[in-house]
Amino acid sequence: MSRRTKYAPIERYNHGFLQVDAEHSIYFEESGNPKGKPVLFVHGGPGSNTDPGHRQYFDPKVYRIILFDQRGAGKSTPHASLNNNTTWHLISDIERLREKLGVDKWVVFGGSWGSTLSLSYAISHPERVKGLVLRGIFLCRKKEIHWFYQHGAHHLFPDEWERYLKPIPEAERHDLVSAYHRRLTSEDERVRLEAARAWSRWEGATIKLIPDTAQIETFTADHHAVAIARIECHYFMNHAFFASDNWILENIAKVRKIPAIIVHGRYDVVCPVENAWELHKAWPESTLEIVADAGHAASEPGLIDALVRATDAFREL
Repeated sequence: MSRRTKYAPIERYNHGFLQVDAEHSIYFEESGNPKGKPVLFVHGGPGSNTDPGHRQYFDPKVYRIILFDQRGAGKSTPHASLNNNTTWHLISDIERLREKLGVDKWVVFGGSWGSTLSLSYAISHPERVKGLVLRGIFLCRKKEIHWFYQHGAHHLFPDEWERYLKPIPEAERHDLVSAYHRRLTSEDERVRLEAARAWSRWEGATIKLIPDTAQIETFTADHHAVAIARIECHYFMNHAFFASDNWILENIAKVRKIPAIIVHGRYDVVCPVENAWELHKAWPESTLEIVADAGHAASEPGLIDALVRATDAFREL
């Protein structure tokens, strides 16, 4: 059987900004069927952004497709701001967006950090979620941060790891997240930019099973690099502002009645497949599909196939 590809490109029919506090304004847009089944796309990072290609994981005849850029990310303003930027602020923003758009319940679709935020939102507001499509599971636990940013993934990408280490003196390399945080919050723009490019390149170079030069260029572009590096590091320094290291799994009972499809690449270096396995074991009602020839990026063919089939499966919810 041939693999599914994304739906054809479509244009948004509505977009705007939602003022969520005195400082932050978040970008949102709608596309697809205005009277269709609402679905919310939750992007990764934290600090990444949405793009028009994200509309294409959903049947536009069936879904009312809602995208938004989280605080400090993408088109949202102020760019790369860390003020009042926590998981709980983002959950509150999602609720305010739901109310603004007149949505009662929606399907929530999130990958990587988007899976973290989608799960956190569903745990906080289970009555508002009809279904979950989750990709590249990230539970933001200490062991996951340690694996990718301190010790583990470097065994597979030693060449890129050297680039990641370069801005950090040897005396500070025992705690790389803290060392990067000092630089990413520096008053010196040159220091911030150097750190942001190195941090973001590490992710861009490891995100796909087959490294992609264009992906690396996207991740190291200043606007993207500064937001994703600053906001990611801010969240990781604060353990996603969770009350405990294993907060999501400890609270998974609150969402076990929500239909869920979990998709994860077998060779995901950024978020190892163990994360998805542990989530599925704690949530046996969920469906888990491990894609044999994929890494972390949602744009890989095997992951596109699985994700489009997942959203198609939820058309009748």
